[in-house]
Parts: sequence; C-alpha cells; structure tokens
Amino acid sequence: MDDKTRIELEAAAFRRLVNHLQNNTELQNIDLMNLAGFCRNCLAKWYKAAADDRNLALDSDQARELIYGMPYEEWKRRYQK
Repeated sequence: MDDKTRIELEAAAFRRLVNHLQNNTELQNIDLMNLAGFCRNCLAKWYKAAADDRNLALDSDQARELIYGMPYEEWKRRYQK
C-alpha cells in the first residue's frame, strides 16, 4: 500500500472514530480512559499537537470542539455524568 492510500485510510478511520464518539454520548470519558487508555480529551490534545507540529493555528478549545462536535462546556453540561 502506498503512503497516500494509507494516510487516506487512516484519516477515514479517524473520522469514523470521532463520529462514533460524537454519536455515543453515553460513553463517558472516564470509562473510555479506564478501558482504552484514551478519551475524547486525549484525541483533542493529539489533534492540537499535530497542528502544532505543522505550525497551524489551533487552540485547545478549537481542537476539543472538532472532537466533541460542539463546545466542550456545552458537551459537559449536556452529557457528562
């Protein structure tokens, strides 16, 4: 498999994971962290780190909103138990 195809597949898998997490709000971050060793906040931090590596302007709140599908404070108010 060439690098371009691999990157496209990885991106598609990542988008599917993010979509799954956005649509399954009953999955609490603490449960994800305990079971998988990462959570939505981890994904947002990794996303921001990737932007930083490429000198792209993206702050932590923007990264969280991309992962959560809404502002983090709104998600916490609606779904965090």
